[in-house]
Amino acid sequence: MPDHALPALAGARSLYSADIGGSFIRLAACTRAGELVVLAKQPTPASDWADFADTLSAMLAAHALDDIDPAPLALSIAGLVDPADGTALSANIPCITGRPLASELGARLGRPVFAANDGDCLALAEAVAGAGAGHRVVFSIVLGTGVGGGLVANGQSIRGAGGVTGEWGHGPIVNTQCQPEGEPEPLYVPRFACGCGQRGCVDTIGGARGIERLHQFLHPDLAAPDSHAILDAWSRGERAAMRTIGVWLELVADPLAAAVNVTGASIVTVGGGLASAPALIARLDHAVRARVLHRRAGPLVVPGRFSADGGLIGAALIARQALS
Repeated sequence: MPDHALPALAGARSLYSADIGGSFIRLAACTRAGELVVLAKQPTPASDWADFADTLSAMLAAHALDDIDPAPLALSIAGLVDPADGTALSANIPCITGRPLASELGARLGRPVFAANDGDCLALAEAVAGAGAGHRVVFSIVLGTGVGGGLVANGQSIRGAGGVTGEWGHGPIVNTQCQPEGEPEPLYVPRFACGCGQRGCVDTIGGARGIERLHQFLHPDLAAPDSHAILDAWSRGERAAMRTIGVWLELVADPLAAAVNVTGASIVTVGGGLASAPALIARLDHAVRARVLHRRAGPLVVPGRFSADGGLIGAALIARQALS
């Protein structure tokens, strides 16, 4: 049985898709009919280019789709891919940084290769076959360990200069003052340093590690629980966690509302670990809808459909569009 079924596309051909993260490579096959089946999972040789290419080659050889014409391979990578020259940049997979990934890997593997950022792939998957289906402009965000995003318009992934589009997680845009409900005075929150080299990025407070950072800042005398424990305590109405999540909602809703206003998205799909906390996403939706220019009664920020396989699905869709 297929893991997923993609929309029918005339003239489509069989292909592989691979979701490549800093820890693991997941390989899937997408048939002519659009049936996507997950085939294998292997550790990512993140620091050795030859080992990286050989691992992919071995995974493909173990699951041949055809005997005559090598099937294309579509990659969803944890990093940026410059649409102008195909150069990759990845902090978690250093062996691909600076390489024209698709062309170099294609020559080594003897097959067409397509590559895109994992956030862009997730956005396309949600826009075409997931929670954003039927919407003209879809903004897809990732609230996982950190924060990312992607943008789709009219069923096409928007890939800007340097491969950067929808990256609302970076840039000094987080407020330094907020006053959640129940707080008698405004609270000051510093612009925390970000791994991108800037300060005050949504990435520093918006993901799971960001919730933990906020909790430790707001409650320095308490133990430092992980994000799961904080969210569990919030759901029970515990005061410290309620304060932390209240601040989190204020600080994250502002830039997300700005992103909605800029992109004109009519739906924001959420992927990543925090998408599995529906009460949190519902509260974020309420906070964002109170801030956007175009008010609506129905949900705007919703959990995505493809929490695990969005990268595989989106990569396959990007390749099918390019080949059609």
